[in-house]
Amino acid sequence: MSISIGVNMEFVRHEDLSFAAGVRRAAQLGFRYVEPMVHNGRELLSEAGYFHSVSLDDEPLEIKALLEENGVAASGLSAHCPLMRPEISVPYLQKAIRFAAAIGAPVVNTDEGIRPAWLSDDDIWPVMRYTLTAALRTAQHYGIYIGIEPHQSISRTTAGLCRIGGLVDSPFLKFNYDTGNAYLAGEDPYEGLRAVRDRLIHVHAKDIAIAHAEAERGKVTGTPVGCACGDGVIDWGRVIAILQEVDWSGVLSCECGTSEQARRSLLHLEALLRPVEAVSFRAATVKERLHA
Repeated sequence: MSISIGVNMEFVRHEDLSFAAGVRRAAQLGFRYVEPMVHNGRELLSEAGYFHSVSLDDEPLEIKALLEENGVAASGLSAHCPLMRPEISVPYLQKAIRFAAAIGAPVVNTDEGIRPAWLSDDDIWPVMRYTLTAALRTAQHYGIYIGIEPHQSISRTTAGLCRIGGLVDSPFLKFNYDTGNAYLAGEDPYEGLRAVRDRLIHVHAKDIAIAHAEAERGKVTGTPVGCACGDGVIDWGRVIAILQEVDWSGVLSCECGTSEQARRSLLHLEALLRPVEAVSFRAATVKERLHA
């Protein structure tokens, strides 16, 4: 079991910082993984250095070099798109998959996006199956996973999330579980995590402040960012224990709104993981001695 801690680049969104500046900040805070957000074409604020998103038209090897210069790696790409709009999402996901492969990110994280009003309840499933099938053809060539996240009207429930994740029989279709989105949607995040952990590729470590939870739980399907891990309603010791039961290895990508929240999230999760790592080290040592 090897759980690492990363940070979603949303943590610098309200500071009007560029992607490069955000990567440097993440490294300074002590993170070893970042989760870039990507977009199509050119975007004014990003071009001007006031926003953290990266264009899929940028040179990915330059992005990889920037990460390496700062001693960080990409835990995944945040590439959310409307799966029920294949004319948008198929080319977007294909580009994101190729970009992820070039910079060394193992997974492209997405959700089903906003449901078009003109699609019936019967039509949404074959349309999403088509989008995912087309994207997964590219994913398998590059060895990149697609991680479906609980975030919108269908994936807000664990049942809906699992149904999307079961539309295509592919080893490259996995889950990126978001604890905060699940909680705000009214789900039990611990039971949801248990339901998908055998196909879990990435985790959005999102905590929800008590006041935020009281105001919006059951009324929304998610939120862009949460509070610092340890400051809200999510029991991170319980989350880690659930992952430990299946010897899960991967990255907890903190989704919070400020650099200070990112710093506190890192400290909180590191303190919880330290005893887990010690137990894993001792178990590995005993195993080595037994087979010596």
